[in-house]
Amino acid sequence: MTAPVVSIEPDAPVLQAVQIMLQRHISGLPVIDKDGNLVGMVTEGDFLRRIEVGTQRRRPRWLEFLVGPGRLADEYRRLHGRKVADLMTREPFTVSEETSLKQIVELMESRRIKRVPVVRGRHVVGIISRANLLHALGSLLPEAQPGTEDDENIRSLLLAEFKRQGWAHMPLVYVNPIVLNGIVELWGTITDERERHAFVVAAENVPGVKAVRDHLVPFLVWL
Repeated sequence: MTAPVVSIEPDAPVLQAVQIMLQRHISGLPVIDKDGNLVGMVTEGDFLRRIEVGTQRRRPRWLEFLVGPGRLADEYRRLHGRKVADLMTREPFTVSEETSLKQIVELMESRRIKRVPVVRGRHVVGIISRANLLHALGSLLPEAQPGTEDDENIRSLLLAEFKRQGWAHMPLVYVNPIVLNGIVELWGTITDERERHAFVVAAENVPGVKAVRDHLVPFLVWL
């Protein structure tokens, strides 16, 4: 996570939030009150529809009637508000310091958010963004290294990987890898182009593989 956190107060002008985000090259700010409590989040998405840039929604009168006065009033506040509190997202999703990386990723995916504050009680101690996840991946993902595995072992490892994956042994899918001097030749049939890419990736991840050559063909070609 990133700590300490760059934040803003709810009474701060909207322009100040914009300036901080531009200067710090960040796409979101936790909104923290004078007692240090998290009260909201303001992000790039909150500025997409603003009266200053003419991106406000324009609905027919009949649709406005269906939407209702409460929602229209809330949209007006977000469009014209001069303070961060007017357009921030209240009660944002948060995680604790003990939340697992898997849970954080699932939260970001399910809620379609790019960053999530890390809190201790109601106090923000950090923030996790998609950039942080990329940094973590960069430190954990091993760089491919030339291996010393012989051809027969490479083929055995690859077949074992195929066996573990349901998509690799579906009906009408048959792939026979041939390995010579660390080069994998993929021969066989597939039913979906996405299978092709998955087979290639599986082969590239086997230790000792120097290159992968794709000769896979759609099953229908054989009919």
